[in-house]
Amino acid sequence: CVLLPAALLASPGHAQTESPTPPRTKDISFVPLDEGAGDSSWTRFRDRLLEAVQQRDLKFVLEVVDRNVRNGIERPNGIDEFKRQWDPDAEDSPLWRELTRALHLGAAYYRHERMPRSLCAPYVLPQWPKTVDPHGSGAITARETALRAGPSGGAEILASLSYSIVRVTDWEVADSDAAVRQKWVKISARDRDGYIPEEHIRSPLEHLACFRKSDTGWRLTSFLAAGE
Repeated sequence: CVLLPAALLASPGHAQTESPTPPRTKDISFVPLDEGAGDSSWTRFRDRLLEAVQQRDLKFVLEVVDRNVRNGIERPNGIDEFKRQWDPDAEDSPLWRELTRALHLGAAYYRHERMPRSLCAPYVLPQWPKTVDPHGSGAITARETALRAGPSGGAEILASLSYSIVRVTDWEVADSDAAVRQKWVKISARDRDGYIPEEHIRSPLEHLACFRKSDTGWRLTSFLAAGE
């Protein structure tokens, strides 16, 4: 949704795996925000959409996609292109995973030159500080997560971290036990290098689901990664 210089863009599925190594900076507090929490029409809609996504109820999901949904700078608007892009009938379609991850976090209002004011989830990109380069950083979205010395649930705990922006050096690290499917992210925090679970951190370059309310209810108007 947001337009960024080409050097800052991420792939559609996830922020890129390896990032340039920026200088160490002090961790920045980044408390979650949910500007839709006070709107009962939004919370009911979000909960129903989450239920539909988890059940892979494609009929319901497509019913809430705006007929002019934005699909990227170089792609035509509309539901047909949305379906071609996400291929929701495919067993391994990323739509279900990415939309679930976005909706589980709070939403914030956001706008830019190609998009009117919309309620977008998650809050990470809309609230990202302008003074922090989004490339090579991520937001810890967990109230508490352990920074571990290695990519393993049994590795030594170096520190306990909470909501903050930290430097990321590798977005996708396999567990040290090949039989364990947990993925880890290598970060620098508290002047230490360590690992946290992948689900506890979010890149501002990842997919952002934006919605606007119409006379017929809330509609998904775009679901794009930064730069698209």
